[in-house]
Amino acid sequence: MQNGVLNLSSSGTLPTEDAQVAEVEAAERLIDAIEAPLTDQEAEALLACFGHDACFGLAWSLLHLIETSPTAFPQVEPETTANPWVRLLWERQQ
Repeated sequence: MQNGVLNLSSSGTLPTEDAQVAEVEAAERLIDAIEAPLTDQEAEALLACFGHDACFGLAWSLLHLIETSPTAFPQVEPETTANPWVRLLWERQQ
């Protein structure tokens, strides 16, 4: 697994849009360190990194990275109460 994926997944979810600039910039650097295409294992690990808003577009960057894996994720339809970004990934593959 790429170090960038490990670093982002261990940092928790993306910050919200009301976070400090330094926090958002740190998340951006972590995402930028990840090289596409992702393996299935990497894509699955990154599903837990979504926050609840777009984080100034970083959520879109994360979504597009996950979509580079050979398998579409999530593989099972998430609950209606699941993270909206994970739901969006599911809807995009349907």
